[in-house]
Amino acid sequence: MSLSKIDSEIEQVDQEKYLRQATSYYQALEKPLKYGPSVECLPDLIAALHREFESNYVNIEMVNHLMLSYKSNEREWRKYAKFDRYTYTRNLVDAGNGKFNLLILCWGEGHGSSVHDHADSHCFMKMLKGDLREKRYEYPNRSGRETARTHHPDGEIDSRELVEIGETPIAVNDVAYINDNLGLHRVENPSHSDTSVSLHLYCPPFDSCSVFQDNCKKSTAKVTFWSKYGVRTKLNEQ
Repeated sequence: MSLSKIDSEIEQVDQEKYLRQATSYYQALEKPLKYGPSVECLPDLIAALHREFESNYVNIEMVNHLMLSYKSNEREWRKYAKFDRYTYTRNLVDAGNGKFNLLILCWGEGHGSSVHDHADSHCFMKMLKGDLREKRYEYPNRSGRETARTHHPDGEIDSRELVEIGETPIAVNDVAYINDNLGLHRVENPSHSDTSVSLHLYCPPFDSCSVFQDNCKKSTAKVTFWSKYGVRTKLNEQ
């Protein structure tokens, strides 16, 4: 193995460590930075994200700014928007050189996700079309967090049920943000007549996450892609 490849792998490990540590304090921007760069189109967004992730010490606030600054243009993302009749789909737009994933998720009428975490990564979700509703929950038995779970008279914590801590509508061009220190979430298209499309950025990227039932039972789910770069994936390529 060449020294340059070894150095590159070490840098990626350092970046992943830095990004995971950043989930302990990052909360999210409500609006773009006043003096941040502008984003004119989807290719501009992708190029700007690649530049941000060239450093081991990624400016997560700038990543947030870039996602907020892009304004949805269906002509730019239409080729990635692949729907399935029975479930929402995850469609890879850019693999970010292994440092981030940019995806378009397509939600049919009434489609929704399970309650899930994000494998200690950052998740930015921008609405491109329609509306989504995010329900957020406490992360059961998450060490180091004060929670609002109910307490029995004997002082024991009752964590047999997920505790909902908020519900937020997400409209076109809004950006929602979550990481595991902020909780779990479930996302759904509340409309029974209109589809929705959202743009997601995950960093570091992950290939599995945890899903939760109402009784807090946890299982591992593999993360797959319905399509890559606008082309339907085969089962063995997902």
